[in-house]
Amino acid sequence: MIRKWNEESLDHRNALLYAMGISEEDAKRPVIGLINSWNEMNPGHFPFRDVIDEMKKEIYEAGALALELPISGICDGICSNTPGDRYTLPARDLVSSEVETVAELNMLEGMVILSTCDKVVPGMLMGALRVNIPTVMFTGGYMAPGELDGRMLTLTHTKQAYAAHIGGDMTREEYKAVVRNACPTPGACPFMGTANTMCATAEVLGFSPPGNASVRSQTPQWHELARKAGRKIVEAVNAKLRPLDFLTQANFDNVVRYMMATGGSTNSLLHIPAIARQGGFDITPEIFDRISREVPVISTIYPNHPTYTMADFSAAGGLGAVVKELAKTGKIDATARGMFGTIGEIAKEARNRNPEVIHPVNAPVQEQGGLAVLHGNIGSDSAIVKFSAVEKEAWVFSGPARVFDSQDEAWQAMLKDEIQAGDVVVIRYEGPKGSPGMPHMETFMAAVLGKGMGTKIALVSDGRFSGATGGLAIGHVSPEAYEGGNIALIRDGDLIHIDIEARSLTVEVDEQELSRRRSAWQPVNKPATGWLELYRRNTTSAHRGATVYWD
Repeated sequence: MIRKWNEESLDHRNALLYAMGISEEDAKRPVIGLINSWNEMNPGHFPFRDVIDEMKKEIYEAGALALELPISGICDGICSNTPGDRYTLPARDLVSSEVETVAELNMLEGMVILSTCDKVVPGMLMGALRVNIPTVMFTGGYMAPGELDGRMLTLTHTKQAYAAHIGGDMTREEYKAVVRNACPTPGACPFMGTANTMCATAEVLGFSPPGNASVRSQTPQWHELARKAGRKIVEAVNAKLRPLDFLTQANFDNVVRYMMATGGSTNSLLHIPAIARQGGFDITPEIFDRISREVPVISTIYPNHPTYTMADFSAAGGLGAVVKELAKTGKIDATARGMFGTIGEIAKEARNRNPEVIHPVNAPVQEQGGLAVLHGNIGSDSAIVKFSAVEKEAWVFSGPARVFDSQDEAWQAMLKDEIQAGDVVVIRYEGPKGSPGMPHMETFMAAVLGKGMGTKIALVSDGRFSGATGGLAIGHVSPEAYEGGNIALIRDGDLIHIDIEARSLTVEVDEQELSRRRSAWQPVNKPATGWLELYRRNTTSAHRGATVYWD
């Protein structure tokens, strides 16, 4: 047993378990918490109700007692382009606190953490590392891609369709048809967004059964992986195998290497450092940038590819096939181990079934990794761009600034055709402290793409993006405007220069003029109460994970 009970406290607990029908004999078993984020407002988490009984049965037959403990499981898409989006990133730290609370309060011997979506997966992993008891993660699988008139659809196409409708290029009926057909089944949105990026993080780190991150939700294979997770957690409890017994810096470096190879979400630069920090490891934007120069993109799905989705990626061999290609050329540390074996063992069992979808390293899609970290007098700490989702013709871009202090103002201007080709749109006061909460800027970029201007307009923001965002979108500018970063001092008409390959982001204003502007600067103070205000007071910058848990 990992937990130490005295007789009185154990009997006090057991008396309450007996009240719920648990027998005296079963109360002697190790208690495994099924930390379940199932709910009826998140399609990525909705399937978990289908596997709870299967997991309980596997765990019971292996000699332990599984008890379900529900926690929050938010969906970023539900609140997109609403004030509620300010809560999505802070929800990650809240979820980590819930995991820590239910694990410690209930003195669990081990946990299976069930999660799929953008903030909940990293939040659960952060909590698991702080608690450091035997833990397995099971993720919910991807949803089927949508289809309309022979064209692939995903959730993000609804935003693009709305912009096209407002612009007169699509009828209202055509727009509503996109909405109806974009999300045909439960599961994670089937593009290389944050959800699938984070599910891959859990698997590469070693918490999830091999294949879990690239399996279709609710399939027989997905159910079998759930049962495997149930069996594995009892083995781990019996062996007293804790996460920090197997995690090393190499595990986290491997996650970054996988992100680069697949063009993972820019949100990984918030989440992976925050997770690593809980275990005493250090992942910084500088490490992302170094690895981006070493590991090429070898697989792209939407938005990095016009038509491929998770269905194509899975059919080609999924995460295991990417790891196999990286391992062949030493681009990933094959000795790093997890709950289910080493990276090398996972690679050995995998097969690349379609080198058009998952390329060999010597024939990459792109010579450098999918994410780039930019520096300059805008973003003197860092700024982030999803390299793999930007057309090559826009890798170097210069234009006059169009400055907005909120996404909504910029979005309305875009819909009204008040933003012109060649403009560099600056959306500020949307960072961790400024908004507060650092909401997505995907609505603005979807309007840009919906109007066919993905290479003609650039965006620079201290906010962040959905993993589904395409186009020249630069986010996570640190220091943010609220903290007096130079992004706060930019004015309409200032010339901004972007060079992705050179990792450069600058405004053509000299230091003397910036100092003069700073002397008159006052931050925009957007109202916040409760949890959001507490988050604003305590969070780090985006450069350091935008988390309240950073010592």
